[in-house]
Amino acid sequence: MSVKVWLRMVGVIGLLTAMAVGAQTPAKTPAPNRAQALKALEQPSADARLSGVQRLADVGTMADADRLVARLRDDDPRVRMEAATSMWQIWSRSGDRAIDAQYQRGVQQMEASRFPEAVATFSDIIRKKPAFAEAWNKRATTYYLMGEFDLSLKDCEEVMKRNRNHFGALSGYGQIYLIMGDFERSLTYFERALKVNPNMTGAISAVRQIQQHLQEKAAQHHLRESMAWPKLNSDFNRSGSYCHHHRNLLPE
Repeated sequence: MSVKVWLRMVGVIGLLTAMAVGAQTPAKTPAPNRAQALKALEQPSADARLSGVQRLADVGTMADADRLVARLRDDDPRVRMEAATSMWQIWSRSGDRAIDAQYQRGVQQMEASRFPEAVATFSDIIRKKPAFAEAWNKRATTYYLMGEFDLSLKDCEEVMKRNRNHFGALSGYGQIYLIMGDFERSLTYFERALKVNPNMTGAISAVRQIQQHLQEKAAQHHLRESMAWPKLNSDFNRSGSYCHHHRNLLPE
């Protein structure tokens, strides 16, 4: 091999090596661990809080989900939105991979409107791991979609026993009672949901509409009472005594 050919080969090899080195992806910064993510929640930087919230979606525990409640009132809208998303993701983990895979299958069945199958899947999970609150919640949701409101309410109760901050179940109570026409109770549960998560636009709208309905209902009741007073006064004047006049209405 001539010297010129050898030099050309070395030059090509050097060029390819330089290109390969230049194309290498810079080393990634290790993702924060759980303790670091929790610490980030209290940082003055919104970006730091956002990073912590997002990381907890992957590594957080049920106790950490309770810590995220405060971030639902964060000054930064990004943090508020991601806090709710992370809470849902934490709630959806049982701590058992087999159970989690079965849970995902149940969710797919529910979303495909295969409700009897979904109920069977979530019921099996509840039998195996009754402490897993989200299995109860998803069965409650499935029953709601089936129109089985009493069964859904019973499962919502089980959710709240296991997860006091479950704004989804509280909102579910509100929706069911609204459908059932129990406006006062519906309002109570929507307000409880918003006390945990004030960013739920659907619940905010429902509260406004229910309050308006109840105000109109109260106004109508007041109007009917005011219209009845002239007759009552007339009865009183004729009898001399309102009580005496209505005494005959009582059973002998």
